Amino acid sequence: MKPRPSALALTPLLLFLALFFGAGLYFTAQGRALGFYQLRAPVAILPALALGLWLVRRRGLQAQPVLLSGMGDANVMLMCLVFLLAGGFAAVSRAIGAVDAVVALGLGMLPPALLLPGLFLAAAFVSLSIGTSMGTVAAVAPIALGVADAAGLDRVLVTGAVVGGAMFGDNLSIISDTTIAATRSQGAQMRDKFRENLRIALPAALATAALLAVLGDPAPGAAPAAVSPWLALPYLLVLALALLGLDVVLVLGIGLVAAGLAGVLLGEGYGPARFAGDVWTGFEGMVEIVLLSVLVGGLAALIRAGGGLEWLAGAIARFAGGHTGRRAGEFSIAALSAGADALTANNTVAILVSGELARDIAGRHGISPRRAASVLDVFACVAQGVLPYGAQILLAASLASVSPLALAGRVHYCWLLALVAVGFMLWPDRRRGRDAPAGQGARA
Repeated sequence: MKPRPSALALTPLLLFLALFFGAGLYFTAQGRALGFYQLRAPVAILPALALGLWLVRRRGLQAQPVLLSGMGDANVMLMCLVFLLAGGFAAVSRAIGAVDAVVALGLGMLPPALLLPGLFLAAAFVSLSIGTSMGTVAAVAPIALGVADAAGLDRVLVTGAVVGGAMFGDNLSIISDTTIAATRSQGAQMRDKFRENLRIALPAALATAALLAVLGDPAPGAAPAAVSPWLALPYLLVLALALLGLDVVLVLGIGLVAAGLAGVLLGEGYGPARFAGDVWTGFEGMVEIVLLSVLVGGLAALIRAGGGLEWLAGAIARFAGGHTGRRAGEFSIAALSAGADALTANNTVAILVSGELARDIAGRHGISPRRAASVLDVFACVAQGVLPYGAQILLAASLASVSPLALAGRVHYCWLLALVAVGFMLWPDRRRGRDAPAGQGARA
């Protein structure tokens, strides 16, 4: 049974954002270092959870079970496990000298002016191959940060390039869960959606690479210490396993064990006790984002139970119903997808909860299934790639020790993807007559 729509159900999220961003802006204006770390996000979300619980209870529902089911959702728990394994792998790799080994190899392969676009394209290739942005960030970010420090590049800019590359494949790869959800919900063929999506993603990726080539201004950095190049094997193993399509948890688990073995066999004085300590250090570095992921999962469940998503869907449907034509329908689908992602902080979940309504909008506005699937996926990707409380930004910010808000503004690919997509929707569609509208004879 669907909950009754309610705009009031969205106020907990607005309260959280107001507290978190408001405090960060206030402390930054006061000249405090790391202003956005003065009020930690897991603390800022607590009043929002209290408000959400009260609103759900007012509807006659059992609020606490709703909260706990959201916190313990399988997707949330999977994210937390990925966070912990990524933190452990990064900490052990740093401790054994694997980062220095990769940096020494990487700096010799690309000219300094192409390091930044090269890192973006490498992340894009990995994410396109493995279909997961989280796995790409976990595998590529530590390498990119080591190269960035050695080359004197801005860590925020480099991390933003990696997140952008990760979102490229998350949106486009045929094995990505978002692609699968978008095509199935709209009744589109996978290959058709890929071709439609490529027309948007490829220009945005090329523009991003060109922009990063201009922005990248490497300065002389300290040369990495002389270490055995064999220490780079754990990273290469992680990348190879990821490209083979193994589950990200299995990839990171194998990588963690491989890094420990490399340290024992090739490092000086590195043993099991130190390995265990480094794993724990990596876990400790991920405590904040694990807590926030669990609490955001609970907040999203409260908003859904309170009718927040239903209200948003209804508001967009009313807008679409009052306007005719393909453009109005596509902009309605875009707003629905991005809005659902902002509320759930998960682009796959956003596509799943908004897919049925998006298909209805597409059918009434003469939009083909492949185009509806493309727009739905693109704008979920855009929102997810720039959400300061989204999993990708949180993981990358923790690995790089930078502010999530500062990082969100430097994910240039997602901003350019939005710009290209808007232009794509405004451009006249000469192929419109060739495609059946969504829901009218399309095959899944």
